[in-house]
Amino acid sequence: MASAAAISSSISSRSLLSRDSKAALIASIRHPEPSIATPAASGGPRPRRMLARPCCAVEPTKRNDSVVPSAAVAGAANAAVGEEATAPSAAVDYEELNKALENASPLEIMDRALDMFGNEIAIAFSGAEDVALIEYAKLTGRPFRVFSLDTGRLNPETYRFFDAVEKHYDIHIEYTFPDAGEVQALVRSKGLFSFYEDGHQECCRVRKVRPLRRMLKGLRAWVTGQRKDQSPGTRANIPLVQVDPVFEGVDGLGSLIKWNPVADVEGKDIWNFLRTMNVPVNSLHSQGYVSIGCEPCTRPVLPGQHEREGRWWWEDATAKECGLHKGNLKQDEAGKLGANGNGVAAANGVDGTVDIFETQAIVNLSRPGIENLLKLEKRQEPWLVVLYAPWCRFCQGMEVSYMELAEKLVGSGIKVGKFRADGDQKPFAQKELQLGSFPTILFFPKNTSRPIKYPSEKRDVDSLLAFINALR
Repeated sequence: MASAAAISSSISSRSLLSRDSKAALIASIRHPEPSIATPAASGGPRPRRMLARPCCAVEPTKRNDSVVPSAAVAGAANAAVGEEATAPSAAVDYEELNKALENASPLEIMDRALDMFGNEIAIAFSGAEDVALIEYAKLTGRPFRVFSLDTGRLNPETYRFFDAVEKHYDIHIEYTFPDAGEVQALVRSKGLFSFYEDGHQECCRVRKVRPLRRMLKGLRAWVTGQRKDQSPGTRANIPLVQVDPVFEGVDGLGSLIKWNPVADVEGKDIWNFLRTMNVPVNSLHSQGYVSIGCEPCTRPVLPGQHEREGRWWWEDATAKECGLHKGNLKQDEAGKLGANGNGVAAANGVDGTVDIFETQAIVNLSRPGIENLLKLEKRQEPWLVVLYAPWCRFCQGMEVSYMELAEKLVGSGIKVGKFRADGDQKPFAQKELQLGSFPTILFFPKNTSRPIKYPSEKRDVDSLLAFINALR
């Protein structure tokens, strides 16, 4: 076990450890080479690079009776106001950075993340053992932000835990809520417990995924408490840092960085850390709850059961993701999942690849179907169609927004469809459907035979709606 001196020596310049004797029981802090190597040209595909822009650190705001815009640590008052983060001004290779951090402790990873992104990064806090992230952030001595998704269906114990955390760290958590109209429409049409019948994905999409999407669009990076040992089949290969494959940041898809500082830490070590640092915890843990989510979808686990068996227990074990970390679902792992996450195989998957854009609001067009749509000079109603490949990261990245758009357009007189245009269909799509790259989005007007290609790479709901409304 590392000594307190070993920890404090690695971060003494920030005076992190007022509780040295306790912090000595964290993992030892190692020092990998900070420079990021640029891969030599080899003719092969190059890892995605992202621009990590310098940010300004802001002095934290102490808790008071007024509402403040972000959560920040009052104990970091010694941080210099306006001090520039040490983010590089050139592109960062996040695959190489992930490799460089392989031997780093969670504390060092958290420090690196906060240093790089300043006030444009926030910690996602679920109200469970991921309170460890807040403790690590506190130990860095840097200002930090914390946000949480209030779905409206959390346990009373979780709400009391939120309050205890705010008081313990003297912070304000940035709570994010679902759209009231969307919740009302879901409950009025399908009832309060529809997820027991047709899967949790729809409810999670309304109460968690969409609010998270709105929150993340205002950030350049976020921090999660994902661990490799948490979920069978979905989290075994999560990296320490990555370009978020699903959600958009300030600069659109591909601009958001996702940090997972405790990815390599086992659950028992997280709990040793929490007990050592005397951190407040959710009282549900003492009642047998391990993984904690919404009240109707969470229950205690029995001895010997995996922690995720307490979540959505009526569904297949490989489906235990609510959509917040959908990027964890690899093609071979997700092959068993269908539209509702209940283990129904995708009907139109090819070569074992799981299909995407699976919702009743989107019509799955076959080759004859798309050909007939092309031939019609006067259609009864206009169509919006995406040409896609399910393995394409950019297609996966727009899945949630396209499905949300399709649901919004139900009953509007506009049909929404999809056509899988890879493999044998690609030459036809390139010749007849203006396919250049995936995804390609086409609008088929009501009274014009030739489809109109969507010209922008902004694939959010509002941008797509503006395109449709300009042509309908």
